[in-house]
Order: sequence, then C-alpha cells, then structure tokens
Amino acid sequence: MANFSKSNVPRFSVDVYQNEYLPEGGREVNAIVTVTSTGGGTTGGVPLAGASSTPSALPGHSPNAAVVIMVDCSGSMDYPPTKMRNARDATAAAVDTLRDGVAFAIVGGTHVAKEVFPGDGRLAIADSRTRAQAKEALRRLSAGGGTAIGTWLRLADRLLATADVPIRHGILLTDGRNEHEAPEDLKAALDSCAGRFTCDARGVGTDWEVKEVTAIASALLGTADIVADPAGLAADFTSMMENAMGKEIADVALRMWTPVGVEIAFVKQVAPTVEELTGRRTEAGPRAGDYPTGSWGDESRDYHLCVRVPEAGIGQEMLAARVSLILPAPGGGAPEVLSQGLVRAVWTDDMAASTSINPQVAHYTGQAELAQVIQQGLDARKSGDLDGATAKLGRAVQLAASSGNADTAKLLSKVVDVVDAATGTVRLKAKVADADEMTLETRSTKTVRVKK
Repeated sequence: MANFSKSNVPRFSVDVYQNEYLPEGGREVNAIVTVTSTGGGTTGGVPLAGASSTPSALPGHSPNAAVVIMVDCSGSMDYPPTKMRNARDATAAAVDTLRDGVAFAIVGGTHVAKEVFPGDGRLAIADSRTRAQAKEALRRLSAGGGTAIGTWLRLADRLLATADVPIRHGILLTDGRNEHEAPEDLKAALDSCAGRFTCDARGVGTDWEVKEVTAIASALLGTADIVADPAGLAADFTSMMENAMGKEIADVALRMWTPVGVEIAFVKQVAPTVEELTGRRTEAGPRAGDYPTGSWGDESRDYHLCVRVPEAGIGQEMLAARVSLILPAPGGGAPEVLSQGLVRAVWTDDMAASTSINPQVAHYTGQAELAQVIQQGLDARKSGDLDGATAKLGRAVQLAASSGNADTAKLLSKVVDVVDAATGTVRLKAKVADADEMTLETRSTKTVRVKK
C-alpha cells in the first residue's frame, strides 16, 4: 500500500487483496482493490468555517462546487396533487442544505427544460438571500407537459459549465417514463454529459422506468433510488445534498498499467454498488488505461480487477498490474498520483496455495452474481417465465443469505416466499406490489462489504 497526498486534497490509500498463487499454466489473476479517501475536511451541509453569510459579496470569491437540481414538472406530477407539493418541499430542503458559497440553479423539466432559478443561464451563489429567493421561485412551480429528460440534462450541463469549480453535481427527480424524446436522444445526452458532472437520480411513485433512472445514474457516476411515497422526498433530497456537499475532489481515475502480454478481463466497482467500468476505459499511454470513479469525500470503495497473464513455469513470478489513483492536472499537465497498489502473479506447485480463493474476491464475486440474478429473475417474471424467475430469484435468496446482505434479503422476501434460504428454495408470490418490485430492481446492485 502506498499513500500520496497534498494538503489541499483528501488522503487516498490503496489496499490490494488477492491470492497471487497460480498453478502451472494458470493465467487468470483476480484482486479486490480497496480505495479509501480520508481527511478531506467534509462538512456536509454546514457552512465552511469562516464562511461569510453573504459570500457572493466577497471580492474575488469563487465557489468550490456547483449543483443543479432538476425537478420533474410534467403533467403526471399533479396526480396526486400532493406529489408536486412534496417535490417543491424536497427541493427547498435541498437548497437549505447547500453550503454557503456553492453555486446552484434549479431546472424545471417537462418536454422542455426551463430555468426556475436564478435564470438567464446563470448560477446563483448560496447564501441566506439566494436561498430565500430560490424557495420563493419554487412556490411558483406547477405541473403540466411531457417528459424529455435529455433536455433537462443538457441544460444542467450548460449551467454547470459556467462555473470554474472542481465539483459539479446534479440531482434529478422524475415520476414518469421518458416518453417525449427518443431513447437515442437520452443516450446522446448522457454521452455528452458523462465526465462533465455527476448526477444522482430518483424515481418518485411507481410509474417511472427503473432501467431509465438507473442508466442515468450509472452513466453519470451517481446514485439511483426509488422514493415510493412522495412524503419521503424531503428527507431523501436532504441526504443527497449532504452527500454532495461532502465531496472534496472530482475526476479521480483508477489507472491500470499492465506489462506486455497481460490482458485486462474486466474492471468493476463492487462496493458500495456493482458498477461495470470495463467499457469506460480511456487510453493513458503505453499499456495504461483510466477508469472513471467520479467525486470523492470521506469514503471507501472496492473494485474487482481481473487480468490474464502469460503462462509461466513453477517458481516464476511477475507484476500482473499496477493500480494507481490519478488526479488530472489542470491544463493537461502530468497527473498527480494519489496512491498506488500492485497486483502480483506467482506460479507454484503447492495445490493448497494455488486453489485457495481470497475471501474478498469470493465475497464480491457472489455480490456481483446476486445483482445479476435479481435482474434476470425480475425480467423473467415480467415476461411470464415463472420457472426461470423462480430459479433466478431462489439463487438470489441463497446468495443474499450466505453473504449477509440482509437489506437485499428483506427486499427479496416481498417478491418471493422463502422456503429455505440456504438452498435457495422459494415460491413466487402471486401478488406483488409495484413499489416492492421496483425497489428490489432499483437497489439490486447495492452490496455489503466483506466481513473482516
């Protein structure tokens, strides 16, 4: 493990967990890389020490973060009428959680995107005056129109681009399907916004499409969740904004360098959620590639790396990969290495050593399978393949129980009757509430950390 830091950024550490021993002819090397960021001085929604209540009046003042909140204002938000009121209240709560000095804006989303506050293509600087103005503007929000989420994201991107800040973040709320633009238009908007800002996405009620909302969060390296009861929006928005305010450093990349002859099979985040990163690689010089991780506060995440090495004889060893945390330099200079770890391969004729599976690798392989079989089981259920759904969701129950993932086990129990968790014997429930099924699907990628 190596640590590198500067005083103005959090301190990062990298720990590598693996069984480096391979049998003769063995080629596949797996490792879990734990990345931990500490000491970033995160403050949640509390103003930074010494911050003025009117920072916009300070000469030369510049914020360190910018946030755009995108609120669904389509016609369906009026059914029931309390939904729009809850959305307004939740956005007001998020505005109250903004740290003094943060740049922000509110966008109303229908089949077009409109600036609700402050307007004129600008961002406001959070202080007591602008928070009050924003909440006054929110009172005028009403529901009417369609849903074209790509237009909301593009407006948020334009607004965030006006701020010269390290942290750019979006919060997006929708209650319906993206029916007023083609799927390829939303995909193009996500491709355009990827790497420019992170975005948390929330679906309220049960009339939205889980795969749409989770795809938005995945593409923009944010979180996705369901708020089945609109009354829960204010608490959820407050929590999301507190998390956003805790971010201190953005655009951190996981850089993989591999020697000649080594191939990367996959790179994925496995905690706190499963997120496939393999296809997001950008080349970074000879035999090196960068995988985006988004913004960081005080937190820890786990990544599963799998590489294929050339065959070698007993007693030989090699560096299979070097993993670095990279912070791009302003202006395209040499990036800063925040931390580094090594993945090794050693060939042995000791069968006990070469066949032992590292506990962290085994745990997260199971967690990735858990996420996959939940999705497959729910898709089978929707398509009428009840036998397939029973088999997949039974395997999910078994994996959740064996790994100690109690939250997912509880969600599964609302979709299936568990006969025997240890063997994965289940019966599909005849009637399942939409909210329960959507909650399971939305949260299927959430994992538990390996037991120490």
